[in-house]
Amino acid sequence: MKNIKYIGIALFFVGFCMFHYLILGGNYKITKSSLTNAITNTVHFDAISKHIQLGSEQGLFETVSSVKSAVQNAQVDVNNNFEKLKTNNTPLPNGMGEWDYKIGDGNISGYAQSITKASIGESHLSSIKTWGLLSFLLCIVGALLWISSRFNRQPGIQNDGLFHNPLTRGITAPVRNVLLIVVGVGILVYGYLTKSTNWAIISVLIALLIAGLVFWYENKTVTKGSKSIAPNVNGYAGIALGLYLISFYVLLYWAPAYLVSATKILDPLSIALSGNPASQWFLYGFLYTVAMIVMGIRMYAKYRHDKYQLMRTGSVVFFQLTFAFLLPEILVKLNMPYHDFKNIWPLDYDFLFDWNINSLIANGTFGIFILVWGIFLAIVGVPLMTYFFGKRWYCSWVCGCGGLAETAGDPFRQMSDNSLKAWRVERYVIHGVFVAAIVMTVLVLYTFFTGNYQFLGMESYQLRSWYGFLIGAGFSGVVGTGFYPVMGNRVWCRFGCPLAGYLGIVQRFFSRYRITTNGGQCISCGNCSTYCEMGIDVRSYAQKGQDIVRSSCVGCGICSAVCPRGVLRLENSDLDIKTRTKHTSGLVIDGNGAHFNF
Repeated sequence: MKNIKYIGIALFFVGFCMFHYLILGGNYKITKSSLTNAITNTVHFDAISKHIQLGSEQGLFETVSSVKSAVQNAQVDVNNNFEKLKTNNTPLPNGMGEWDYKIGDGNISGYAQSITKASIGESHLSSIKTWGLLSFLLCIVGALLWISSRFNRQPGIQNDGLFHNPLTRGITAPVRNVLLIVVGVGILVYGYLTKSTNWAIISVLIALLIAGLVFWYENKTVTKGSKSIAPNVNGYAGIALGLYLISFYVLLYWAPAYLVSATKILDPLSIALSGNPASQWFLYGFLYTVAMIVMGIRMYAKYRHDKYQLMRTGSVVFFQLTFAFLLPEILVKLNMPYHDFKNIWPLDYDFLFDWNINSLIANGTFGIFILVWGIFLAIVGVPLMTYFFGKRWYCSWVCGCGGLAETAGDPFRQMSDNSLKAWRVERYVIHGVFVAAIVMTVLVLYTFFTGNYQFLGMESYQLRSWYGFLIGAGFSGVVGTGFYPVMGNRVWCRFGCPLAGYLGIVQRFFSRYRITTNGGQCISCGNCSTYCEMGIDVRSYAQKGQDIVRSSCVGCGICSAVCPRGVLRLENSDLDIKTRTKHTSGLVIDGNGAHFNF
């Protein structure tokens, strides 16, 4: 069995190296034909053709750089010409609108991607077709062979050296904070260089305000010297993996032109599903789904002693594969709107944007159904389902973000900081993001119904642009997933997801869901707190015999699965719903003799 494990690691390594050679190497040659295939707008085609160098063969990085430079120069020419036409009251050609004619900032990245993809050289294209799918296959088979060794172990949680493994043992808090600050500042600097200066300044001020409130409250109530994640050790392999994931998300969101060879590999699959060539989002959805399926099998091996975990893992993989990946692509092929039916506002923050509402209405009955379904889920579905089942119905059984965290992120769940300091930070940040999502949505709807972009000095388009950049991309992707090996697997769910904040409020005050404890059986092993991905000190509740009703709890049930004494149970009950967190159970000896207090 050990030999099979090592063969799997070797196959994965070969496939991994092959994939990266294919996407970063190769030759690219920009021709008039490739430009024609990449640019359908005649105004943009003419402008870009004047600035781009045709015929020379270059590598990926040189090609992307030259294309971006050409598109930026064309942007200046086209937009200046638009102002001249506007000044002279000259109509735009072919009945174009303003943004059909002008080249926006978003077009730069889009054209860089489409032109680079259309310019892949023949020899490199042949390599992609020959070796591309094989690289994916080797990685998948290698990972499955490595996982297969886990089925040879006895069921149940074992001491497998998590805190001695350089990949999963965690890092000290100072190193973690340095990484977080560097990534955060990098995202803000990028936003400053590419977006509005005023909104960059406002974003920094908001971040400083949140940090100030956190540290002020902490110093008022908590003694100094709170513990670090894993004192005196640094998981160098985890840091390396985290930096790799961060780099991937940066390219995915803001420089997709460097991933065109990877999207070219998946063109046949994308065309079969939707009729369109693969984009970077199809690549992301494919990798996301494959990672969940493969690591979901690992979950089956690790937690096969617990039926709840088997059912839950099967559920999140099913919803990701069908509702998030396959169904939206099939809808496009049927000339229907692309939509993930399990995605809910405010996590789906652009659901109520004007362009999406207009698109859904324009698609007739089915589009209106999608619009009504989304509004119903947010207003009725979320509070109703959360009342009966807690936030676990979504966060642990349906959500793709939670599904990736539970499967691909499971090796890192013990890195979630369960200190009181982390809990205080969590409460301010996640509810701050929830409020920001509400404010942004209100402004966007105000603009949709009134046509006015300004409200109390705030511009709705700029606000939604910055929200999408900072929260939708920077927080949920770059930090939320890139920091799995650094801060645990539920960084986004715990600190940033606005839907988790919404669900948590309902769960904390109105839900029937709770984790009940039998404190008399607790042996203080600490497994429950160690494996809690949301940073809840479960053991402290168990020792007091107190029901666990925390807004952050996603009901994953791992604490119960790793408990050797059956102390913890996930239950739904409306008994003492208003007071269940205020009392602890225990043996009381008074004038009436000995009795239990519940």
